[in-house]
Amino acid sequence: MDTATGPIPVSVIVMTRNEAANIAACLASLTAFDQVVVVDSASQDGTDSIACAMGAELVPFLWNGHYPKKKQWSLQWPGLRHPWVLLVDADERVPPALAAEIRDLMRHPREEGAFFLSSRPVWLGRTLRHGSPYRKIALMHRARAHFPVCDDLHVATMWEVEGHYQPVVQGPVGRLRHPFLHDDGKPPFAWLERHNRYSDWEAMLGMGHAARLAGERGSRRWAKHLLRMLPFRPALVFLHSYILCLGFLDGRAGLHHAAARAFYYWQIGFKRDWLAAQGQASQARYRIDNSAMAEQTERA
Repeated sequence: MDTATGPIPVSVIVMTRNEAANIAACLASLTAFDQVVVVDSASQDGTDSIACAMGAELVPFLWNGHYPKKKQWSLQWPGLRHPWVLLVDADERVPPALAAEIRDLMRHPREEGAFFLSSRPVWLGRTLRHGSPYRKIALMHRARAHFPVCDDLHVATMWEVEGHYQPVVQGPVGRLRHPFLHDDGKPPFAWLERHNRYSDWEAMLGMGHAARLAGERGSRRWAKHLLRMLPFRPALVFLHSYILCLGFLDGRAGLHHAAARAFYYWQIGFKRDWLAAQGQASQARYRIDNSAMAEQTERA
């Protein structure tokens, strides 16, 4: 395959469940790639029909409640034609500059096992140029990367997709210069509902933090660990995004974005403290019950 002019030899995986508001714009940004696979979880809003009409390969996914979850399952799907895989969320877009950069990478064998990609969020119809950056491993060689098993099946509000953690990668991890666009066509309720579930996942028994560090290396790993330990984390997150990262230059959209990030971290902290309080209350009830039982035994 001529990587200079032909389709980019990468298999793109888009995981969906009721993404009719986003899927058309997402797929329209992926036409340069040789294979586009939509792994759909029984959508009820016509997502599957839109995907098929736009030429994507539709792969049904029905989670059995066990591992592997959806990302790892998709990486293992035998119909993938290429060793390099790009994971794209339905609310993400691949701009031409990013597609061209990936095409360039594929011209030569790579020593890297995966690449970090940044994304620029779109809020209130405005692409944010400042604020806290998003970054995740999205381009990976499927023989050199996998999503680790994370003991989170007991988190009732989580579901079939892995939470906020990175894959484990064999070999160096590079970083691409050009970002995704993160442009969710759903109303704000969807963002709040999704992050409410994510905050449950991150708060449950500290499991979320350990998993978020999976795949992270060097200073970024230590920064995430330190952030978790600091007091007043929501305020620090807001100041980092809005002041230090110049989010205020994005106007009202930048303010809402920084506030939303701070609110998300407040949810995590509140839920973690609530869980701790529940545990302490259970221990206190246990001590009281044991004391009462001892008294009854002595009287007998």
